[in-house]
Amino acid sequence: MSTTSASLEPTAPADVPPGPRTPGRGAWARARRAALPFGSLVVFLVLWELLAASGTWSATLVPPPAAVWDAFLDVSTTHDGMRGYNGTTLVEHLGISLRRIALGAGIGIAAGVVFGLLMGTAGWLRSLFEPWITFLRTLPPLAYFSLLVIWLGIEEEPKVTLLAVAAFPPVAVSTTTAVTAVPKSLIEAARALGASRWGVIRDAVVPAALPETLTGVRLAVGVAYSSLVAAELVNGLPGIGGMVKDAANYNNTPVVLVGIIAIGVSGLVIDGLLLRLERVAVPWRGRA
Repeated sequence: MSTTSASLEPTAPADVPPGPRTPGRGAWARARRAALPFGSLVVFLVLWELLAASGTWSATLVPPPAAVWDAFLDVSTTHDGMRGYNGTTLVEHLGISLRRIALGAGIGIAAGVVFGLLMGTAGWLRSLFEPWITFLRTLPPLAYFSLLVIWLGIEEEPKVTLLAVAAFPPVAVSTTTAVTAVPKSLIEAARALGASRWGVIRDAVVPAALPETLTGVRLAVGVAYSSLVAAELVNGLPGIGGMVKDAANYNNTPVVLVGIIAIGVSGLVIDGLLLRLERVAVPWRGRA
């Protein structure tokens, strides 16, 4: 009986050796990830060329890609005795604008993190400042830029201030939300281990809130970029936004497109760097 019972019991499956590794599979996946954006760019350029060649719109409204490329070369080099656009090359225009964004967005991000930590840890501060931050977040930059010009003049101060004001709300809101969402058990555990109030914030609250705070930083940089042309509406040359605005005044569409592409590409690069920073600072994010 025991023999029969034992023969009816399921036997453990034998160890199955792992299948052969295919080192080429990972390389193919990486190549495909790189090829898809490149392929979409090629398709976009082909459609753009076909649209420009169709004659549906004039070359002033929809210039062909070749005209935009020529404009890129013109604003990037010295030609016919003229250096770049308005005496400044494209790289210099972009560098000046990036410096404004770094200063303005940096101030806004730093203030947003501080206010977010304060409002997340003190309910009365959240009740006091949250309506004002929401009010500020809903305002388009052009709504208060003229006021900044009246107060601060037409030099660098209103531009940097506008970018700081635009970058502040996303970071403040995301940091506040992240701090209030920190598990109370984590805070109580830190207190049980003898941590002071500052120690709880430093060792428990800040690391737990860091992922959402970095998301707010990415959003803030994007908002600052979207406000760049508005920030450089007045006395924006040299600057990439000022170049776009000045070229638009003369219906110089190729130069406008060059400026827009430069802003977009540099924004992609900076966002990629922020993503890299996020992976280094919070490597556990997105993992179970």
